Amino acid sequence: MTATQQQDQLLNNLGISALNPMQEAAQTAIPGPTDTFLVAPTGSGKTVAFLLPLLQLLSPDSTTVQCLILVPSRELAIQIEQVWKKMATGYKVNVCYGGHAVDTEIKNLSNPPALLIGTPGRIADHVNRRSFALDGIHTLILDEFDKSLTLGFQDDMAYIIDGLRNLRRRVLVSATAGIRIPGFVGLQSPTTLTFTADEAVPRSLTMAVVQASEKDKINSLVDLLCTLDSEPALIFCNHREAVDRTCALLGERGIYARAYHGGMEQDDRERALILFRNGSVRYLVTTDLGARGLDIPEMKFVIHYHLPLKEPEFVHRNGRTARMHASGTVYLLLHPDEPYPDYLPDELPEFKLPGGTLPLPAPPDFQTLYISGGRKNKVNKVDIVGFFSQKGGLDKGDLGRIDVQDFMSFAAVKTSKVPALLARIGQEKMKGKKYKIEVAR
Repeated sequence: MTATQQQDQLLNNLGISALNPMQEAAQTAIPGPTDTFLVAPTGSGKTVAFLLPLLQLLSPDSTTVQCLILVPSRELAIQIEQVWKKMATGYKVNVCYGGHAVDTEIKNLSNPPALLIGTPGRIADHVNRRSFALDGIHTLILDEFDKSLTLGFQDDMAYIIDGLRNLRRRVLVSATAGIRIPGFVGLQSPTTLTFTADEAVPRSLTMAVVQASEKDKINSLVDLLCTLDSEPALIFCNHREAVDRTCALLGERGIYARAYHGGMEQDDRERALILFRNGSVRYLVTTDLGARGLDIPEMKFVIHYHLPLKEPEFVHRNGRTARMHASGTVYLLLHPDEPYPDYLPDELPEFKLPGGTLPLPAPPDFQTLYISGGRKNKVNKVDIVGFFSQKGGLDKGDLGRIDVQDFMSFAAVKTSKVPALLARIGQEKMKGKKYKIEVAR
């Protein structure tokens, strides 16, 4: 297979018909003789931009870790892993992050992956434990480098990079331009690729103001959601307490939403994303933690319940919609007494809410079932599909997205089919073993 044919196959695996200009530039720069500093907006496809050329740098004969990717969050680590697996390169990948079982990670690393992805704190812990050898790592990728600096991972990153004695290539990836690169990174005369939103990929983003008559904007938010034809939306608040309160108030009004913020346990955060991804939840209420690095579907709608103080956060939030070649709408809920941020255009069109009582958004089409078995129990997606179809009587269209983790799995099932399914499989075994299966909470 030629290099062109191989890339075409990888793009086909990813469901991409063609690379955008930013990704094309990265294909040339990253395998080149110098380090690379890539700056491009959220939603422009940076993960694919650095993973595709990475494949040219890996050797099938090596038995050690060859590339290390450091990221600021567990969610981004998992997202990159999923993209790599979808590419189906044949090279092993592992992820390491806080909240994941250390013993499981050590066992995975005993058979070293070609590609290792992790958060700085957990990777530094494994370096200290000597869980894997560093001498084979020739490529380092720091994704969302700006966010890692903001979150204070400098010491861990410096410790890790200091141990990479055979490093030949550094790739820094950021959504923010103008950041100062610390000396510990060791970036040498990099090729710098800087793309604006319009340059990276054509986007069709519409912004509109929704005037809220009350300072507590929950009634206006409910009315706005009732106009969106039951389409999913991301709702941004500035503080964790506001996220929890807004979620609770929506629930009181008959609109089911899930919260997502840094004060939640990581398992709860991940479960909220699973439910949102697979259509069991239409609305995710989040802080700026949800603005970057999440593996979630294309959003048609982003709602600013609160406007952020600074423009970069506003841009990152908006980057969750109108991604790649799609279009999207951003709504700004504003009360007349609220200060109008300098970063907004002088005039924005107003979206007028219809008066009167509006019908509530339709409930989600799917519910998510929890299954007490995963990869480490030798359970895979094919097993779950077969079990639910043969023993549970589900048709093909009744089953949605399936997420298989180490020791548990989650499957989206048409809401109307859940009671009968649970009744049928209550006493059944999957692959000879009885697993706990229930509606995920």
